[in-house]
Amino acid sequence: MRGFVILDFGSQFTQLIARRLRELGFYSEIHSFEYPTDEIRKKNPYGIILSGGPNSVYEKGSPQRDVAELRNISPVMGVCYGMQLLTHQLGGKVTKAEHREYGLNYVTWSSPIPGVPQKQKVWMSHGDVVEKVPEGFSIIGMSDGNHPAAMQGPDVLAVQFHPEVAHTEHGLDLLKHFASGMCKAPSDWDAPHIKDILIKEAQEKVGPTDHVLVGLSGGVDSTVVATLLTKALGPERVHCVFVDNGLLRKNEFESVLESYHRIGLNVKGVDASEEFLSQLKGKEDPEDKRKTIGRVFIEVFDKSYDHSLPIKWLAQGTLYPDVIESVSSVGGSVTIKSHHNVGGLPEKMKLGLVEPVRELFKDEVRALGVQLGLPSEMLWRHPFPGPGLAIRVLGEVTKEKLKILQDADEVYISELRRRGLYEKIWQAFCVLLPVKTVGVQGDSRTYDHVLALRAVTSSDGMTADWYPFEFQFLREVSNLITNKVKGVNRVVYDVTSKPPGTIEWE
Repeated sequence: MRGFVILDFGSQFTQLIARRLRELGFYSEIHSFEYPTDEIRKKNPYGIILSGGPNSVYEKGSPQRDVAELRNISPVMGVCYGMQLLTHQLGGKVTKAEHREYGLNYVTWSSPIPGVPQKQKVWMSHGDVVEKVPEGFSIIGMSDGNHPAAMQGPDVLAVQFHPEVAHTEHGLDLLKHFASGMCKAPSDWDAPHIKDILIKEAQEKVGPTDHVLVGLSGGVDSTVVATLLTKALGPERVHCVFVDNGLLRKNEFESVLESYHRIGLNVKGVDASEEFLSQLKGKEDPEDKRKTIGRVFIEVFDKSYDHSLPIKWLAQGTLYPDVIESVSSVGGSVTIKSHHNVGGLPEKMKLGLVEPVRELFKDEVRALGVQLGLPSEMLWRHPFPGPGLAIRVLGEVTKEKLKILQDADEVYISELRRRGLYEKIWQAFCVLLPVKTVGVQGDSRTYDHVLALRAVTSSDGMTADWYPFEFQFLREVSNLITNKVKGVNRVVYDVTSKPPGTIEWE
């Protein structure tokens, strides 16, 4: 399908550019900044976007490519590093800024952009600035710091801020101006197209006779992947394994397994809780826990399917936020944390890897699930991490701690549902802290655990803000938990956004 090519120069926001274009109805693909020009030309893109990145264009070893070649294919847009690269290669000058610009800023436009106010609030993140624009280009926007914030040339638009992030107001209008106004692209990308393309890709990748093994976690992502592959290949070729790792929420294994059977998946339930807990014994470091869980999953899968079947592929519900937090992008973006379902698994199992929704965000996966006919109660469950409650019990995981956390989580989530708050929140959960405090319960001294409540709003998991509960709700939930859950005598609420924190604590 014809669309836009986004070249990644190492920004952790690159996938957001694709996401925003999709929101506007424009198909887009992300490729490395080294993606061959001939391959780009074959795609006949409406436009090419150069992403941001952490490097300085004038330093040795910074990611480079011939932008003149790209301009011969289609209109080009540069974002942050992309603007600097265009400037550097086309005869302008980029220098280190005397005053760096990070966070919120304002751009004053001298040339009007449809839908964008003359003074626009934007999100910046750069230490270099354009000192001189290339010949034939003009500055059309200036920052409050008196730096060029936008420039335009023949078939080129470049900005020194990030229109793709939610903090930039009217960022979508700017992207639409490039995609529709400059590139004349039709907005015809939607969930049915996503479904058709992913089904076709799965059929082409897996082939006509191979079988696929799917590890189900109980969450939205793996459920959508299993359903997609079942529709693409048939249930007789898609073998699902749902593992009780002992790290699920209260009574979750039984209820979710029943749901899987109800929607027609070829699924086998496996109780491996003792195996996981024994391997986690004594482990406190979150990375160690994640990697242990990933390893044990592979061992369990390897014992859980019929090896006489022609299973050649392992399918996973990896999303792009998992990928960019786990894998350092080109140009040096930083690894935030590893994910148990990202990287390294197929090699141990001698299986190929199928990750149909790897380039999608959570809301796109849910839209795909609607197209696949999945029930809303499965699609709108809050995200649940692959390692489960192991990363919500901070420190060593034990049966006693898991029971405390499961009981507290049941109280918390039940109250959210009862009060009509569950659907307003992206993700809510409890965290059992490795801290005990003195309390007074029943006129007696206690020395029990501290429990943290977490609730965030988000659209894609890339950024998130804490949910502003009314104080009365927090008071009542705290009271319910400390009264009903043995082992907790203090409850706190996490008011940290992402960034600077992550949504999960580990």
